[in-house]
Amino acid sequence: MIQRFGPSPLSQTRGRSVVCNGIVTTVATAPTKHPTLYEQAREALAVIDRNLAEVGTDKSRVLTVMVYVSDIRDKPAFNRAWDEWVDRANLPMRACLGVELEGDDLVELVATAAVSESPASAA
Repeated sequence: MIQRFGPSPLSQTRGRSVVCNGIVTTVATAPTKHPTLYEQAREALAVIDRNLAEVGTDKSRVLTVMVYVSDIRDKPAFNRAWDEWVDRANLPMRACLGVELEGDDLVELVATAAVSESPASAA
């Protein structure tokens, strides 16, 4: 069974999260377009936390995170936010790519995690 949670604050035509066979995929950007990558990364990671909680899991069950940053030279700022957020007892695989993002977005995250329990209902 596929459960879809949405729509996303990113777009009315995208979901926040999708769960299938015990795996959730979720996407996040910062809701506030702070001028620094560090602040946007902190907010985007908080969105990941909320999206995971909505489907009954948390960052301890994150398998992979794809990180898209608008300026790869600013990756140390993202790393700082990541180091504050990551569950060091359950380190996920992470890849970071420099890409051109829309608008004032400096970072976009795609996380995949195992679901701890079945979500109660799709919104």
